[in-house]
Amino acid sequence: MGKNTVKTADVRIKTDKELDTRLAELNKERFNLRFQQATGQLANTARVAHVRKEIAKISTVVGQRQRAAAKTK
Repeated sequence: MGKNTVKTADVRIKTDKELDTRLAELNKERFNLRFQQATGQLANTARVAHVRKEIAKISTVVGQRQRAAAKTK
């Protein structure tokens, strides 16, 4: 793993608002990266996979929190 990887433990300590903000930023970045890749302007192709994985980690934690909140109701 590279030094740019986000650890799941780091994601878990963030608030829901921070995660929502980061998820929006990452989705915007993913769109821009896909656009650059389609037009042949993307230099760092590994960044696409990194962003996808970070989105998946955040989405997983958000989903776990939602299911835990629904279970306690």
